[in-house]
Amino acid sequence: MTATLVTGIGELVTFDPAHSGPLGLVEDAAVLMVDGHIAWTGPASSAPNSDADAVIEVDGAAVIPGFVDSHTHLVFAGDRAAEFEARMAGQPYTAGGIRSTVAATRTATDDALRSRLAGFVAELRTQGTTTFEVKSGYGLTVADEERLLRLAREVTDETTFLGAHVVPDEFADDSDAYTDLVTGPMLDACAPYARWIDVFCETGAFTVEQARRILTAGAARGLGVRLHAAQLGPGDGVALAVELDAASVDHCTYLSDDDVERLAASDTVATLLPGVEFSTRHPYPSGRRLRDAGATIALASDCNPGSSFTSSMPFCIALAVRELGLTPAEALEAATRGGAAALRRDDVGHLRVGARADLVVLHAPTYVHLAYRPGVPLVARTLHA
Repeated sequence: MTATLVTGIGELVTFDPAHSGPLGLVEDAAVLMVDGHIAWTGPASSAPNSDADAVIEVDGAAVIPGFVDSHTHLVFAGDRAAEFEARMAGQPYTAGGIRSTVAATRTATDDALRSRLAGFVAELRTQGTTTFEVKSGYGLTVADEERLLRLAREVTDETTFLGAHVVPDEFADDSDAYTDLVTGPMLDACAPYARWIDVFCETGAFTVEQARRILTAGAARGLGVRLHAAQLGPGDGVALAVELDAASVDHCTYLSDDDVERLAASDTVATLLPGVEFSTRHPYPSGRRLRDAGATIALASDCNPGSSFTSSMPFCIALAVRELGLTPAEALEAATRGGAAALRRDDVGHLRVGARADLVVLHAPTYVHLAYRPGVPLVARTLHA
């Protein structure tokens, strides 16, 4: 048994109802970690010092749970900086740019993809993310989707089969035939490496009817359901996600009142991805509207080369406070507990006793600085089990 005491914490966010307020705040705090799990939290003056094999002193810094990034696309090759530059000059965003990444990814070696993936994981850790999901979706052949998931599984258990990202060029005139491929041989090859299945349900990608076929086929193979929807315009994707008890429906930029009511009455998390709106100049979703209705919200980076090439959860928190209408406390909760709910995990996103010992030490006296000082590298240290 190995025990480590983190002490000298100026402000500790635990989300433990045994402590103060909705954030479970403790001032002048300490955390005891034993064998990779939280064993005790509370005032430093009451810490069980005799139980610790090692002590980490943080000198008054704030400590928060590690971020849970429940939506990323980290396995790819190529670059789309020119596409971003064109958007900033006024060209609208469409789903078609995904195909350029598919072309580059198909020609990349496993080692090249693995090396780039390792770089992104290092970025995540440096910025305080301790749990993250990774999707496939840049292969769109049976062999390529399988290898992207196999590589993703090397760095996380939260892997998502997204063969239904867009219809590849070779099936441009027959999207139903590609849907048959996704629900048949591609699913057979990819299911052993995936925990989840996802579909990009939008104009220019997959219809609601195609999404239903793909998601129900994945669920029949034991995969959990996720869905991209309501990013580019209104539609029936949110209703489908709630009907299928999806763990999350992601983007949620264009929601009807009925969509909001459905989400509030369900266990489906509304995952908001403000890095996308920053990078595409689409309207930001209203986190305030969802929060006030009682829906569960997650924040995620959607790190990908086309519409949101950021791996920074602190940046997403700052955007959520400035543009989505959330308070700093609500944004932090969405980036931790909300992300955990979107992955249907109860062992991460908080620092209650028994949770994974995933925590972040900030170069700041309070979590509020995550929004108050946008763009500043505030993560001093990331500890993860």
